[in-house]
Amino acid sequence: MFWKIIAVLLIAFLAWAYQALCPPPPRLCGSTGGPSVEGPRIRLRDGRHLAYMEHGVSKETANYKIILVHGFSSNKNEAHIARSALVEKLGIYLVSFDRPGYGESDPDPKRTMESTALDIEELGDQLELGPKFYVIGNSMGGQVVWGCLKYIPHRLAGAALIAPVINYWWPSFPAKLATEAYYEQSPQDQWALRVAHYSPSLVYWWNTQKWFPASSVAAGRPNLTAPDLQVLAKLHAKLVDRDYSTQQGVYESLHRDMRIGFGSWDFDPMNLDNPFLGREGSVHLWQGDTDGLVPVTLQRYIAKKLPWIHYHEMPNAGHLFAHADISATDAILNTLLVGDK
Repeated sequence: MFWKIIAVLLIAFLAWAYQALCPPPPRLCGSTGGPSVEGPRIRLRDGRHLAYMEHGVSKETANYKIILVHGFSSNKNEAHIARSALVEKLGIYLVSFDRPGYGESDPDPKRTMESTALDIEELGDQLELGPKFYVIGNSMGGQVVWGCLKYIPHRLAGAALIAPVINYWWPSFPAKLATEAYYEQSPQDQWALRVAHYSPSLVYWWNTQKWFPASSVAAGRPNLTAPDLQVLAKLHAKLVDRDYSTQQGVYESLHRDMRIGFGSWDFDPMNLDNPFLGREGSVHLWQGDTDGLVPVTLQRYIAKKLPWIHYHEMPNAGHLFAHADISATDAILNTLLVGDK
């Protein structure tokens, strides 16, 4: 009888562990019981759908065409840059999209840095943006721009990375510098990133269990500095609709972002070559010097290693500086599109 009890308890524990470790299936948009599809989508090469939203002037009359890449826990509605007066003045067409697993875009269980870059290329093709277009990525979307520079540089007219999230395990970082920057984070975020990097299969469990503090960013409580708190107070509201962003489930959106963003990459951004040797375009990196989420010391090192990237450091600015003042978005657009002409 004793061994039967032990066996039953063991089976119960294994069943609990399996359920805790395995995320529930995503609630696909348009499926029975799933969220509805409200906006336009394209059908990708593998049958997935990618939701998008257009902004600015019509693409038929546009002088510049830009694809916007949103950040962590955000979505295609993150298009504050489209409010710039330069959009009409310069004739800019912009299209934002829900990254795979976010909003109304189908999840991609095989998502990689390369596959997302190819999604962007296909979005440009299906919307007939021409042989080349610009990309602008904010925060975690900045990592996607690194992927574009690696996998589809021939399709880019230029690129801007706004406070791009850094992977502390990129090989080119000096160990001492990366370690010092890593320990600037809170202990709970240090552990969350360790799990994402060394044990990615545990990311869902780690961020949903109640025993230890999960990622503060995934929980929607990031460690923001004073400039960012001022931005939030000024806006009097959330920057994005998190419920919409994660409506298909947190695993295929937030958690897969963590697994890819802080996992082992198959390339090192600091080994990339300049895609614009003929100066037919340019790459810009914008960073606030008091960013509490992305260490400015590592961003400076990247700029030093890649002198072909135009580095812009914003004084007394946090992670959300691009939302703080329309002049910041004006500067980003003007510098990217006409600054070198």
